[in-house]
Amino acid sequence: MRGMPDAVALDDTIAAVRARLARAQQDAPSDWITLRIGDEVAGRMSPPRALRLAAFADVFTLDDALRFVPALADEPARTAALARVARTLAAEGALTRWRDERYAAAPALGAPPWFLLERAAARYFGLRTHAVHANGLVATRDGWRMWIARRSLAKPIDPGMLDNLVGGGMAAGEMPAAALVREAWEEAGIPAALVTPHTRTPAATLAFREVAGNGYVDETVFAYDLWLPAGFVPRNQDGEVVEHRLVDRAEALRLMALADDPDAMTPDAALVALDCLERNAPQPAA
Repeated sequence: MRGMPDAVALDDTIAAVRARLARAQQDAPSDWITLRIGDEVAGRMSPPRALRLAAFADVFTLDDALRFVPALADEPARTAALARVARTLAAEGALTRWRDERYAAAPALGAPPWFLLERAAARYFGLRTHAVHANGLVATRDGWRMWIARRSLAKPIDPGMLDNLVGGGMAAGEMPAAALVREAWEEAGIPAALVTPHTRTPAATLAFREVAGNGYVDETVFAYDLWLPAGFVPRNQDGEVVEHRLVDRAEALRLMALADDPDAMTPDAALVALDCLERNAPQPAA
């Protein structure tokens, strides 16, 4: 009976994490405007943002949806026009910090893109994006533990919040395995030899949607579990992470349930971590 209160407390915390994620996960409001390429939806945005983009009359038309003008009929033409649009929006202060990295808008991952767009503008346009996240796990005598990272205060999105050990967006032309190897080194100093055995198939593919102050997030997250040696200590390489913690299951859940707290995890990181914890939950005794 001694273990029952702990089990009940963990169940309550899991319920709190799920409730937090339910509040965070949001589809775009029904009155938002779609950006369309033919009949395909490339993005979603609030009416004021759609009207601002429609003011670029040599780039867009606006009726029931926002569309490119007929002259912009291929990827190079759209990409060139959007580079100018994004620079103008950035000068107006409408975007997050410029990244000099482009995302691909395409009907499916790996398909020929409709256009490429500066990463800082992805939320403004409500693009469908892709990311890789990795849970850093360590097996111990008392069960496994999880590495948690704290984002730098200089990050343009969610500064200072807690995150998965590895996480990052996939740039244009990048596939999940390559993105994971790159991000694992940049964010945690994990060599490719430790990452590559885990890259063949994601442990989970998760959808994260959020209405944010700077636009709309519509992201597919490829989640991986990286089982790391007990003596491995993460070391950030690119200045985007300022702290690493190794926590047990109960502490990970507590951090995932927090909101509006210095130790809160980003919602997408909490989604990835909860999926991992549930997939790797201890099995009840027979």
